[in-house]
Amino acid sequence: MTNWQKLLKGKVKLAEPLKDHTSYRIGGPAKIFFEPKDIQGLKSAVAIFNKKKIPFMAIGSGSNILAGDKGLKGAVIHLNSADFKRIILRDECLEAGAGAALGNVVSAAKTSGLSGLEFLSGIPGTVGGALLMNAGAWGKSIADYVEKIHLLDYNGKAVVLTRKNFHFAYRSSGLEKYIILSAQFRLKKASLTQIKRKIEDYRQRKSLSQDLSKPSCGCVFKNPRENSAGRLIDSCGLKGKKIGGAVISKKHANFILNQDQARAADVLKLISLIKREVKKKFKIDLQPEVRIWQ
Repeated sequence: MTNWQKLLKGKVKLAEPLKDHTSYRIGGPAKIFFEPKDIQGLKSAVAIFNKKKIPFMAIGSGSNILAGDKGLKGAVIHLNSADFKRIILRDECLEAGAGAALGNVVSAAKTSGLSGLEFLSGIPGTVGGALLMNAGAWGKSIADYVEKIHLLDYNGKAVVLTRKNFHFAYRSSGLEKYIILSAQFRLKKASLTQIKRKIEDYRQRKSLSQDLSKPSCGCVFKNPRENSAGRLIDSCGLKGKKIGGAVISKKHANFILNQDQARAADVLKLISLIKREVKKKFKIDLQPEVRIWQ
């Protein structure tokens, strides 16, 4: 480890396999894998990486990332310390750190009798990742409940956005140029019975409709306007199609599973095949929802 790497305030790992930090269980080594101790440690690391001209990106639970087989030459910042996982409740407002698991956020809201985020039940990932892609299900999205977002730009400057500054759209947020630190959500009081019923309903619907049998990133493609990517892929007869260790789910055609030690190259070939066949049959260009790190 070099002298400047020793200045990083947190845990530093070199050549850390990204497959150990993504839900896909795919990905080569990151040259530097850093877990800042707190926000000050993060700010210090951003300054150091910029000074050393080392490209960097942030990761939570890695649930919507396909990392390349050769890994990354830059640094990956993992927001995994307690400072990034805090959940604070005040009246009808819930504040959560970017590293807080969505399941823990839903549970904390339920315990406090706050309703609104139940649709996130069973969705893997963290608050930061959910905000970045404007995660949603069953006609709802996380953007509907956000009041304020605390961010750090890639120059290390703190930024706060309120609703009038948001640019959320379907599966997009406009937050790619920031590292998300935390967010505040406006919820509503409800009875514990009502909240529990909603959570159970969403979990059952997810279990019945989605393939959770093998590692995946969830839905690979965004749904085209007034259409379903899964239906389009199924109509092309691609369910069960396998390349290397990756396979298109027979249960949900918009899921590509890591069935047998798949490589990123296997998944990318299936993504290309799907795009080509859907374009040929329906004249529709499918857009990936998964973030591809090469």
